[in-house]
Amino acid sequence: MRVLVVEDNPQVARQIVDALQRASYVVDVAPDGEEGEFYGQTESYDAVILDLGLPKCEGLTVLQRWRQTGRTMPVLILTARDTWREKVLGLRAGADDYLAKPFEVEEVVARIEALIRRAAGHASPVLTWGSVTLDTSRQRVTIYDQLVELTALEFRTLSYFLHHPHALISKTELTEHIYNQDFDLDSNVIEVLINRLRKKLGASFIMTHRGKGYQLTEVDHET
Repeated sequence: MRVLVVEDNPQVARQIVDALQRASYVVDVAPDGEEGEFYGQTESYDAVILDLGLPKCEGLTVLQRWRQTGRTMPVLILTARDTWREKVLGLRAGADDYLAKPFEVEEVVARIEALIRRAAGHASPVLTWGSVTLDTSRQRVTIYDQLVELTALEFRTLSYFLHHPHALISKTELTEHIYNQDFDLDSNVIEVLINRLRKKLGASFIMTHRGKGYQLTEVDHET
């Protein structure tokens, strides 16, 4: 899952990035409002952490411009302005949640987890598909109640599939949301990754749609 952090304080940004990366997120950082707006308009993110007091362009303006152009990713506002009026302005501009500084980075991560879950239509931090269960808060995966060891990249990949359980996910979309850098989409890096997950979760767990992408195999949820 990919998160954008728009924060001009390098120390605060570093703390947030480190916490998100420990929680297996891919993270991009923008140090001012102009760069943050550009990233949010041109890249695909599962959530954004946005400071209000930014240089070059205020965070509230950035948020309004995103929403005006149809960008719908969940946005968590961070600000030192802990007044109800600022909260109302942020929420009415299109923010999904609000956190005042100073804060604990663990709370930031927990709120981002919740925003991404809700955006995908999930209320619980535990995502299940057939016999496979992924606990987003504990970063734990089981199959038939047995713990499965996944790499950080495998965990991000599985998490993206389980957040979009019925979607047909293209190679490009998957690459955008699980990698920290650009990869050659003509290479077999995604195929190798999918095959590694199949070996750990079952050969038929993920279907390949030739030329289109990948999709979780339908299961009978009543069994």
